[in-house]
Amino acid sequence: MKVAIAYLTVVLVWSTTPLGLAWSSESVQPSMAGFLRMTIALVLGSALLGVFRIKLPLHSSALKLYAFSSIGLFGGMFSSYLAAAYISTGMMSLAFGMSPIITGVLAYKLLDEPKLGLNKIIAIGLAFIGLAIVFADNVNMAHDAWKGMVLIALGVISFSYSAVLIKTVKIEIHPAATMVGSMLFAVPLYFVTWLLMDGTLPVDTWSRKSIITIIYLGVFGSLIGFVCYFYILQKLTTGSVALITMMTPVFAIILGSTLNNEVITLNVIIGACAIISGLALYQQDSQKHKRSLPAEV
Repeated sequence: MKVAIAYLTVVLVWSTTPLGLAWSSESVQPSMAGFLRMTIALVLGSALLGVFRIKLPLHSSALKLYAFSSIGLFGGMFSSYLAAAYISTGMMSLAFGMSPIITGVLAYKLLDEPKLGLNKIIAIGLAFIGLAIVFADNVNMAHDAWKGMVLIALGVISFSYSAVLIKTVKIEIHPAATMVGSMLFAVPLYFVTWLLMDGTLPVDTWSRKSIITIIYLGVFGSLIGFVCYFYILQKLTTGSVALITMMTPVFAIILGSTLNNEVITLNVIIGACAIISGLALYQQDSQKHKRSLPAEV
């Protein structure tokens, strides 16, 4: 039951995150928006550890886990913040929907997982065709959309790489401690990035919507969302966790259209269907392979 609730929470949080990234950086510099978000999560998370007396391990294996986790928190998230200025929130969510495939390829290289078969190759091709259709549609609507595509691609790769690396660390740590430890690595990176890219604090120009969204992302998107994410990542396989990205694009596209006036074109619908179909085929093949493996003695 706990795993199911955590799983549903991650689905809901990730569905709203693309819209949150766009709104929070409307009037706040992206690196500062990320820094404030992560700082809120770090402060609340640290308080949570104190209240429930949860230990924060600082040995070498734990530090390695935090460092690997921060790759997704900083590299994946900051790239997404920057991409929000160029592409729609639905496009961002669809791009992150490719993470199961990227994760699978990286897991094959780093975790000695099964070699990609014909079905998976077909699934990958179908998903990439769908992504290309959506990308082309975005380029037609905005000439500088390619910048957002490059940035979101970097974000997806960083996030997927982080998820696979986390699996290489054989250690049991409380999800809340994992979140706080990861924030300890990520927050300074956001701060340094803000100093290098901007370094100013024009608070008077910050809109109420951006501030409220940053608080929401700090509490739900980072604290609650990542605690649940690290929890299910410990309890479920990488592929099962990656299935979340098959559901979130649909909700994200609807939210973007309803709340952010984003246009849902026929190409977006066709591309989204191709991506989700490719992901479904990819995951179905993975499950068939697992069932065909001999049981351990």
